[in-house]
Order: sequence, then structure tokens, then C-alpha cells
Amino acid sequence: MVKGIEDKPVTEWLSARVEDLSPPLEFDLITGGHSNLTYKVTDQDERRWVLRRPPLGHVLSGAHDMVREHRLLSSLSDSAVPVPPVVGLCTDGSVNGADFYVTEFVDGHVLRDQASASEVPTDRRGHLGRQLIESLAAVHSVDLEATSLADLGKREEYVARQLRTWLRQFNAMTSRDLPIIERVHDALAAHIPHQDEATLIHGDFRLDNCLVTATGEVAAVLDWEISTLGDPLADLGILLAYWSEPSDKFLPLGDAATINDGFSTRTDLIDAYRESTGRDTSNMDFFFAFASWRLACILEGVHARYVGGANVEIPEEVEIFPHSVVQLAERAATIMNI
Repeated sequence: MVKGIEDKPVTEWLSARVEDLSPPLEFDLITGGHSNLTYKVTDQDERRWVLRRPPLGHVLSGAHDMVREHRLLSSLSDSAVPVPPVVGLCTDGSVNGADFYVTEFVDGHVLRDQASASEVPTDRRGHLGRQLIESLAAVHSVDLEATSLADLGKREEYVARQLRTWLRQFNAMTSRDLPIIERVHDALAAHIPHQDEATLIHGDFRLDNCLVTATGEVAAVLDWEISTLGDPLADLGILLAYWSEPSDKFLPLGDAATINDGFSTRTDLIDAYRESTGRDTSNMDFFFAFASWRLACILEGVHARYVGGANVEIPEEVEIFPHSVVQLAERAATIMNI
């Protein structure tokens, strides 16, 4: 039995939705995530699907919403945003102990570290950077009315709301005294650029939340659990906060595919976004600082969940998160000149 999967009831549920399913099914946890759990599901005819469910341990209120993530994928199925086709959503806790949904399996690579970066040749990595930006631009150009996403969230004051939310989450999860978090929060809150528009935003758009092909194309954008409506430039800032360069003094996640030769720089990504969308990117230093601070809050929560018993062993990459939190907050402080 695979942890997090009730084999028999899940198989029965999927059999009712997939024609000619061939059990028994194999469930394999796709490793690397620190949030929702993702499983590859394979039947005896070698057909494959993906199942997503919440983590097994302590979760924050309002997080890990399978219904919301399923809604996003379903709504975007006919848009220019590459997403996996949806099979179905289960909200009956008797089936698997928690909500889950299933999509078709999309072939592609997750570039999470230097080793996996080799899946894309060096001469195609710059192209991949541009394709990521094109996918992000597609997210920000989604017709909210046509996709029935106009009521997904509040539109105004996105950054201000995010600052309040993540400071609250940080304080709820941490056991450390880190005054720099409050100090950067206050500086950011005092200098929020005017929000000119509200679009669909992914909320966690980064390289390893996408499936990419060996030729540097984006096959699918994944992990829509915290998508909402808000300032698209904040979404670009999130991509930048995760994106590392060879000259960076620290790597927030302990390793990074993008420090390998051939990958775009953060400046390249900003320029490509401005060219693709026509949006004013002159305030990207602020959004880079905001996203760095936000990532610090996220990593503190991830580490706290592991320490709190969500998993028996703390993965090696998570062990560095307490240090990364401080480094990210200091990076934001430097950008904000405080």
C-alpha cells in the first residue's frame, strides 16, 4: 500500500470515470514536492494518470484546496495556457480520506536541480526561458469571463493582501524570533506600487512547477492550488524569486537547474515579459523583493511542517530552509534599502 492512497476505493472511483481501466493500478509518489502530494497512476495496459491530494500532516487553514485547483484546470482547458486534461474530482472523504483529483498524464521533465537540467540541451535553455514567459503571459491574458473565473478572488490590493496573509502564516508556523521579517514586511507595505490591473495569476509560477520537453517547450503548467486574481507583475516576481543565477550568493532551495550554462538571466526574463505583454516592468525590483520575502515565509512554513511530524525524515533540501529564510529576507531588505 502506498502512503496517502486507499487502493481499492480509489480504483473503483477511477474505474467509473475511465473507460476500460485495467486494474490493479500502480501508485507511485512523484517525489520533490513539499505541499500537495502527487502520484503517478498506471494501469495494466500502461496507461497513466496523475492523482493530486493534500499532504498527510498539519496544513494551514485555507491551503491545499483540491476543489479550487481542479476548477482552475477545468476552466483553462480551452485556453492558451498549457494544462493537463482533467479526468475528475472526488470530494467524498470515504474514498481516500481527503479530496483529490485526477488528470491525464502529460509527458515532460521537471527541471528541479542541476542534474535534471541536463534533460534540456544547453542550446535550448534560452528558448525555454522565453517559453516560460510566454506561458506566464498566457496566464495573464486569460479571459476571466469566458473561463468563469471572474469570481476566483478579490482583484484589488493584491500585494497588500498577500503581505498580510503571509505575515500571519509565518507567525502561525514559526518558533523563531526573526524581526527582519516584520521589518521587511513594513517596508514593502509602505511602498506598494499602484496596481493597474487584475488578471488571473498562478501564484507559484516557477520552472519546476512546469513540465518541459527536451526541446525546451512548456508541456504543462502545474500546481494551481494558490492561483487567484491580482497584479500580474507580482506573478513575474515570484518566478524571479525562485530563479537562480550562477553569480547568486545563495540558492534558496539548495540547488537550482538555472545556474547551469545556457539558462536565461532574471533580466532576460523581465525583458521577455515586457516585450510579450507590453506591460511596464520598471517596478520589478519591488516585486522581486516582495516575492523573496514571501518565499521566506513559505519556506519557514514548509520546514515547520516537517519538524511538526508531517514526514518521518526531513529531506536534505529542507534542512537548509531556516538559513534560506534569513537569506531571502536579507535579500529583500537589501533591495528595499533598509
